[in-house]
Amino acid sequence: MPARGELELLDWRRRVFALYAEVRADADAEHAWDRWRSVRDELFRTHPQSPLPPEARAGFAGLEYFPYDQGLRVSAHVEPTDPEVRRIAASGGETVSFRRFGLARFELVGAPQSLELYWLEAYGGGVFCPFADGTSGRTTYGGGRYLLDTVKGADLGGDDESFVLDFNFAYNPSCSYDPRWVCPLTPPANRLRLDVIGGERHPARIDASS
Repeated sequence: MPARGELELLDWRRRVFALYAEVRADADAEHAWDRWRSVRDELFRTHPQSPLPPEARAGFAGLEYFPYDQGLRVSAHVEPTDPEVRRIAASGGETVSFRRFGLARFELVGAPQSLELYWLEAYGGGVFCPFADGTSGRTTYGGGRYLLDTVKGADLGGDDESFVLDFNFAYNPSCSYDPRWVCPLTPPANRLRLDVIGGERHPARIDASS
């Protein structure tokens, strides 16, 4: 069926949007995190649009995370910046066009931090906030992790002056599981000078023959 892939992708996005709506509605952030992990594991294991290669899904035992740390959940003040178009490098060698529109300023592990906020320069747009840190390439994915990607549903809430940034919900881009996916990578401006011991760890090697 020619439209099958598109409809499967639509179903994936519906489920992810619904999951983040649950997360935002739950007053207990750690409980919401447990639910988020459970649903993500189920989607990765069973959904036809899973980031995992098909041969790896049957033996999939679940994604790996650091333990939940309440100290990694912050409200970040959004400081407007002069709009600036950025061509952000992607995993396939291409670039993706974003517009930097602000800085998210917050305190983490007792020190002030900031991350650039980007708006996807495509139909509909969306907020994108990736980051890398001292764990990148060691215990987490070397290309960085995502905190916000609202065009795909990853949105933890906020208001017209702030975003909720919860690094426990940091997750790996799809290209970290299978090179058939092409994903924007973290630009130098969003590399934090500390170890963020929270969120998804580097995906474990999955032996498809097991």
